[in-house]
Amino acid sequence: MANLRDIRRRIKSVKNTAQITKAMQMVAASKMRKAQQAAINGRDYAQLMNRVIVSLRDTVDPTTHPLLARREVKHELVLLFSTDKGLCGGLNTNLFREAMEFNPETTSFVSVGRKGTQFLARMNRKMLADFPLRDHPNFLETKSISKFCMEKFLDGTVDKVTVLFPMFVNTLSQVPKAMPLLPLTSFEEIGLTNEYGEVTSLEGGILFEPAAESVLDAILPAYIHFGVYQTLLGTRASEQSARMVAMKSATDNARNLVKDLTLEYNKARQASITNEILEISTAQLALG
Repeated sequence: MANLRDIRRRIKSVKNTAQITKAMQMVAASKMRKAQQAAINGRDYAQLMNRVIVSLRDTVDPTTHPLLARREVKHELVLLFSTDKGLCGGLNTNLFREAMEFNPETTSFVSVGRKGTQFLARMNRKMLADFPLRDHPNFLETKSISKFCMEKFLDGTVDKVTVLFPMFVNTLSQVPKAMPLLPLTSFEEIGLTNEYGEVTSLEGGILFEPAAESVLDAILPAYIHFGVYQTLLGTRASEQSARMVAMKSATDNARNLVKDLTLEYNKARQASITNEILEISTAQLALG
């Protein structure tokens, strides 16, 4: 039977741990709601941008734009979104498992998030750049990430750019997902669909000023920038959701452990009292 002092020390330690994990759970829940709202706020803009792009389909030849150029894929760039901190369940582990599926001979990485950078360094994967993951990312900071990827694609360093990120499904589920970013192969693959899963254009005749080609030159890079920004916001929502669930599980486990230790402590204390009574009774019998 364990020493009573040791059991009391363990109970106190586990209770302190439960308080910490509970606090982290509450903080993650607050950040998760804000991150989810930030991601949702951009959906209307993304849908409108998608409709404008689709409306260009009948007025320009999309194959002439360099961001739509398809080449034989000899080298691929993977834009990996991970987290800066741990304690978020299996989110990063599942993500890195998917990252290992890419051919190391023909794949380079751009890492967003400290955990991804550390993992790629341990696995000796080629990294072209790494960027921090801030608690409150803004569009201008994210633009440097997408600009770097576009430059590598346009100068021929890579022939394809893929985004690997934890897709937010719901609070309990975040799924690693790899999506092509460049080249944009067709207008139907650009942007978001409507609530019926359809890609729609703007109603009525559209007049593009100064010209449809100029609008296409401006809107395609803007779409790439905004898409990366939305992915970053989704990654933040996934991270905080996974951390909230992981910390709730840790808190529940700590409380269950306290119950088990308390039961063990009571049994040990009862056994100690019983032994003392037996010793006193034995001594009285011996003296009598």
